[in-house]
Amino acid sequence: MKPITLQEAQEQVDSWIKTYGVRYFKELTNMTILMEEVGELARVMARTYGEQSCKESDQRHNLADEMADVLWVLLCLANQTGVDLTDAFQKNMEKKTKRDKDRHKNNSKLNENE
Repeated sequence: MKPITLQEAQEQVDSWIKTYGVRYFKELTNMTILMEEVGELARVMARTYGEQSCKESDQRHNLADEMADVLWVLLCLANQTGVDLTDAFQKNMEKKTKRDKDRHKNNSKLNENE
């Protein structure tokens, strides 16, 4: 499978919504769905990397699929609100680099052995 850009992902989601989804859910509904999907991702993380044990119902969830669900809804919200995620991500990386270029290197908590 060929890698895609954020712009292509936004376009694919938009096309899918228009073809199969009838229309986007309202923004507030999608925000709520995003929180639900993040919760499902958190559940998988807690059971895979944390101390919680898995229940039988947890077996059907997989980390990559839960991350993709979060990304899907985020792409929907970006499309609905006119956010170009490529531009937003690039600007966010520049902001973080300018603000944090030395911050984490100088954080003694990050340099401690676990």
